[in-house]
Formats: sequence, C-alpha cells, structure tokens
Amino acid sequence: MKLQELANAVKMAKKVNYLFVATTGEWPHLGIAGKIALVSEERVAVSEWFCPGTMVNLRSNPRISLIVWDVSADTGYQLLGELEEIKELAALDGYAPGIEKNHLPQSRTQLVIHIHRIMEFKRAPHSDAEK
Repeated sequence: MKLQELANAVKMAKKVNYLFVATTGEWPHLGIAGKIALVSEERVAVSEWFCPGTMVNLRSNPRISLIVWDVSADTGYQLLGELEEIKELAALDGYAPGIEKNHLPQSRTQLVIHIHRIMEFKRAPHSDAEK
C-alpha cells in the first residue's frame, strides 16, 4: 500500500465531505460518515453517529470498506481495511418529549481502521487492482 494514495484519499474525503462505510455481518450494511483522519502510515480514524447496523456488523466481522467518491470528477478510492479499535466519543440518550417513544440511544463513535488495500473507485470501468 502506498502512503501517498492513502493521504490523497483522506484529502478527497475532506473535500467532498463524506465517505461511504460498508460492512457485512448477517446482512450487509451501508452507512455514511463525515470525518476521516490519517492516524499513521496505514491507519485512519473515521468518526460519526453510526447506526446500529454498522456497529453490529463490525462487532462480528471487523472487515470494512470505505469509499470516497468525487461524483463530478468521477474519481475516487475504495479503502479495504480491518477495524482495530472502537472509541465512544459522545452519547445521546434519544429522549425528546413528543417524539417517538422507541428511539434508540446513539453514540458518536470513532473507528480506528488498519487499511490493507487501496483501489480506484469510479463509475467508469475500472479494476479491483491495488493503486
């Protein structure tokens, strides 16, 4: 894996202001996150108020795919990695008077992910070969 490609992917995610978070467990799940940071040469930290499906999947299968895509330029990256650490950053109890009673508590969570492969991602034909 090339460090410069990982740095480019993180920079692009900050520019487009989102990245997709794909996990799988009993059922595949696709989420979206707004914050990503380079932690070390092969690690990123992704922070968001992830929904329960993402967290359930990661607890049973630590493999994850992060996708950043600049739609207008049709260029992007798919980062394949493995969860190393879950950090709870904040909690919201879900209580709000007058709103549905069965609202789930949510946590703002940071996922520390070891990136193993970086591939090109775009709508146009492309390969699954590592960049």
